[in-house]
Amino acid sequence: MLYFQTDMKTRLIQLIIEKAFKYSKKPIFKLVSGKKSNYYFNCKAITLHPEGMYLIGNIIFDLIKDINIKGIGGLTLGADPIAYAVTYTSYLKEKPVEAFVVRKKPKTHGTMLWIEGNVKKGDRVVIVDDVITTGKSTIEAINRSKEEGLYIIKVISLIDRQEGGREAVEASGYKLDTIITKDEVMKHFKKL
Repeated sequence: MLYFQTDMKTRLIQLIIEKAFKYSKKPIFKLVSGKKSNYYFNCKAITLHPEGMYLIGNIIFDLIKDINIKGIGGLTLGADPIAYAVTYTSYLKEKPVEAFVVRKKPKTHGTMLWIEGNVKKGDRVVIVDDVITTGKSTIEAINRSKEEGLYIIKVISLIDRQEGGREAVEASGYKLDTIITKDEVMKHFKKL
């Protein structure tokens, strides 16, 4: 089903609630940080879903279409399907942008690269992440990309849990654009 641009974010929130959002009155979900939370976003259920990819690809492409960049990517595994969706959309819209992957560890054989894809030193890129909580993985992707000589133009997170990640990323010198916040999801969730 095709959507008008203004409807895409609302539909993405609905899809997140249907497929990726988990809630409990007690904090039972263990986060990467080790903290327990009463809600959890399993973004792979959205970023790997056909409609989710369509929505994410179009929404983020609209944010980057007018800036001159070579690539979009972030720390594997959370950023990968987001970058792929945007790259595919960019090709369909005749403004191709390369996807790249920032490894958590360098490849131990062959080229032994930290970053995979068709980007190189000096290229202008966008860093993406699926969920930002503390900002640690986003900052790791930023730092690794900078060390490899990439020039970061923009940082985008699909979901901001609003737990200090934005502030941490911005303290490192980059403005964070967020597609959806926890508060927006909770507002729609409470209406159910």
